[in-house]
Amino acid sequence: TALIIDWPKSLLAPVIGTSRPILIFSEAETVFKNNKIKLIKVIKIILVSLFILMLVYCFLSIIMIIKSQSQKKDNENGLYVVSTPIGNLKDITLRAIETLKKSSFILCEDTRVSKNLLDRYEIKSKLISNHKFNETKNLNRIINLLKSGEIISLISDAGTPSISDPGSILVNECIKNDIKIIPIPGASAVSTAVSISGFSEKFFFNGFLSDKKQALISDLKRLSELNQSIVFFVSPKKINRIIPELKNYFNGRKIV
Repeated sequence: TALIIDWPKSLLAPVIGTSRPILIFSEAETVFKNNKIKLIKVIKIILVSLFILMLVYCFLSIIMIIKSQSQKKDNENGLYVVSTPIGNLKDITLRAIETLKKSSFILCEDTRVSKNLLDRYEIKSKLISNHKFNETKNLNRIINLLKSGEIISLISDAGTPSISDPGSILVNECIKNDIKIIPIPGASAVSTAVSISGFSEKFFFNGFLSDKKQALISDLKRLSELNQSIVFFVSPKKINRIIPELKNYFNGRKIV
């Protein structure tokens, strides 16, 4: 820092030609130095603030990218196999509701049954009847809709589609045509029944028993040889006809 030397004649030393200068820091220079220090502090604060803002911006950008990818994934075109309640309409997942709402079409067994569920959750997607008697006939139309980029959901009257319910034909056709299939898990009659049976967690699921007597006897004979829990479906209308055969092949075994 430059110094101002005050050299008044009144302060001349007795020896001619010499002087005793008084060194004084200029007031103006001190103010300038203080201002400079303040300016440096302000600049540091600004730089730190900018750095923090950059970090926040980068963080938010990452969050937005992740969210965008998640939304993109949730909105993928393809066939959504959506599980529905097996009794209580409240037993539906939030993801299932979101999926059904965003679907262009919903394939269902009985439109009257499915409408009760859709009305409950204000789902306005268009319904297409798709049961075991017409699913083969519907196949080409549905595949073409999926190829055109439509989002289509497949549901059954209750539980998970394509397991002892219509849907496996369409699923296999989607696999052949390299169409994405997205499962939306939820209620399952099989796992629900096994969970409260008290039987071994190792079980064999047979699906619906045959309506034909000879095929039924053949199936029951084969199943009776399995040393594990066995799960099969029986229509309430047919249970009385099947009970005698069950007694013949599963005598001594617990049943629920």
